[in-house]
Amino acid sequence: MKKTLAFLVVFLLLVVPGTALAQDYYFQVESELVHVYWEEDGTLDLIYEFVFINQPQGHAIEYVDVGLPTYYFDESNMTANVDGKPIYNISSGDYEGNGSGVAVWLADDAIPPGERGTVQVFISGIEGVLFPDTGTDDYASAVFTPTNFGKNYVTGSTDITVVYHLPPGVQPEEPRWHESPAGFSSAPLTAMDSSGRITYTWRNPQADIWRVYKFGASFPGPYVPESTILTPTLWQQWGISPETVKTLACMLGVLLFFGVIIALSVTSSRNRKLKYLPPKIRIEGHGIKRGLTAIEAAILLERPADKIFTMILFSLIQKNAAKVLSRDPLKLEFSDPLPKELRKYEIQFVEAYQNQGSRVRKTALQDLMIDLIKSVGKKMEGFSHRETVRYYEDIIKRAWQQVEDADTPEVKSEKFNDHMGWTMLDRDFEDKTQNAFSRGPVYLPLWWHRYDPTYTPSPTRFAGPAAKTASPGRSSGPSLPVLPGGDFAASMVSGITNFSSNVVGNITDFTSRITQKTNPVPKPTSSSSSRSGGWTGGGGSSSCACACACAGCACACAGGGR
Repeated sequence: MKKTLAFLVVFLLLVVPGTALAQDYYFQVESELVHVYWEEDGTLDLIYEFVFINQPQGHAIEYVDVGLPTYYFDESNMTANVDGKPIYNISSGDYEGNGSGVAVWLADDAIPPGERGTVQVFISGIEGVLFPDTGTDDYASAVFTPTNFGKNYVTGSTDITVVYHLPPGVQPEEPRWHESPAGFSSAPLTAMDSSGRITYTWRNPQADIWRVYKFGASFPGPYVPESTILTPTLWQQWGISPETVKTLACMLGVLLFFGVIIALSVTSSRNRKLKYLPPKIRIEGHGIKRGLTAIEAAILLERPADKIFTMILFSLIQKNAAKVLSRDPLKLEFSDPLPKELRKYEIQFVEAYQNQGSRVRKTALQDLMIDLIKSVGKKMEGFSHRETVRYYEDIIKRAWQQVEDADTPEVKSEKFNDHMGWTMLDRDFEDKTQNAFSRGPVYLPLWWHRYDPTYTPSPTRFAGPAAKTASPGRSSGPSLPVLPGGDFAASMVSGITNFSSNVVGNITDFTSRITQKTNPVPKPTSSSSSRSGGWTGGGGSSSCACACACAGCACACAGGGR
């Protein structure tokens, strides 16, 4: 009997929103501005800006819950700041509102009683947000509800502004807005943003932040992939209320709670150690940062440290600054003097490998990565992270295209050598190399003997037409050494695999120290214990406030905030 009572107590604590424990939170949301970007790939990007005025009798605002439309999002695609200071901890696991969402921990920048603060949250790549429009065939319905906060914990009115940015290419006469919520003008303000996208803007200077406001628009389906316009769920077709679904889910969730939390915690902790890029780099600026080297681009794309060191080693080999004496164990020889054109990170790599002690070498390589990350972060200030990433991903794609489109084996080999720094950035470099050189001969670059310690050139291995123009790493003589394509591809793949495993060892442990310096997890302070009175959101409202008997619901189930 005692065990049964204990289980019921735990169940009620997990399922029923707290009330008495949350009485000391009391604040006003002066304004809530949210830009809602409906992207051409069918995903949703959000930019929130909250202006909080914490009441003198209220508790410090330590957490802000932000509701999300679906559970299909990646926390690595989120950044935030409070009064311009970056926030490093955004977690769905700490979210205490209704439905789906994330909690933004303000840490040492919590908003004290009697003070005001501005919190900005940037979220990209939310999936599963579009449904068929029930009124017009071939139209997609985009419905969104901004984050709301529990009625018991807020005071005053809120200036709420919601700005829809429709997909690129939608023409002014094509889309239409849905019925506006109470308190907002019957028709939104229509305009064009700086990117030429149609915008709908709804605003209510005297809105209630605890109410659920639903906004919507429809546009022609062909502007997004057909697969992103979801078929109505079974409960929507049968008319089963979201509350019923939520109740059943909660009951099952209690049974799975501890197992899922443990699994997520282990996975999140392991993945977190590999995320070395500072969140401030992801804060969107304007324009593309051109001129990064392939290795600097690798940092921006957050490639693994072993991949980056392998790229640096190949760069040194191509510049006649390094030679591989042995692959396993990895032994290197460096030219003396070193070429003058080496970059700082290449010199640091050489200095690290000239240290005989493995511990000293490991620390030096970690310092190299930290310096390189900081350097890239400095260069990215003011530029758009998203646009710059797309720019360099396109360079990688075009580099491979030039290799694959080459008409002759010699030209293919030349293009591969010329663009090797960029092709190595491809996550499928090994497979693409094997596919590109599986047939026919490969004309080897002059640095090949510095890369492959087992290679010995012989007269019988030379063939092919004369090289008309010398290029970096290529012969200007009358003929070039060749290897069968399969042997060349196998040597490249095995060499890179050996380099990666020998340079850093355990990649998670190696990157962990780097992450501690460049993207640390904030340590909770003693005041965080008061969070047990966290603000349950929405006053017990359902996780999705729009009554989706129709199929055109993609509500942002905003729940409450903190």
